[in-house]
Amino acid sequence: MVPTLRPLLGSLPAFALVLCVGCASNPNKAKDLDTSIEKSESINDHSSIGVKDGNMIYQKKVMISEELRNLQIRTHEMEASVYGGPRYLDNRGYWGVLKDCREKISLLEDGKPKWTEKREYVIPESDKVIIGIDEKGKIAGLTEEYLNDRLTRYREYKSILEARSEDLQEKIATCKMELKSKQKEKESP
Repeated sequence: MVPTLRPLLGSLPAFALVLCVGCASNPNKAKDLDTSIEKSESINDHSSIGVKDGNMIYQKKVMISEELRNLQIRTHEMEASVYGGPRYLDNRGYWGVLKDCREKISLLEDGKPKWTEKREYVIPESDKVIIGIDEKGKIAGLTEEYLNDRLTRYREYKSILEARSEDLQEKIATCKMELKSKQKEKESP
């Protein structure tokens, strides 16, 4: 007996639709942007208002290279302020401030260290590099990553670092209060 193709053909249009929708939603595919607007009035270097397809709109156009550069700089600066350490020219960061405070408390108590937090950087030391020969015949290192993935990754790093910054600042404040309390105890007979 020959199997019927009717069930397969019935689902073929649905499969084709899913396939096309999957292709259209690829965030790494370059899209042509229509940035033209009529009756345009500039708000600043990147923003303007005007009319597009009969609708009044606000439009902000940014160069994504500038956006990525600023995001990376802000994220690395945030990591430096949170963790410091040898990666950031031995800046102490909030992590170092908290460590110093806890060491002072332990000296006032029994001299045993109270330190339990590890310095765990969020941003990897370096990106994965592929070494090979470039188009000019020179030995080179190459790092490639989808632009959208890199933006997403750095936004996640920034979000994690913001949370850790708040956490460490809160712990520093608590530690400083505890240190003052221990110093008063030590001074009073």
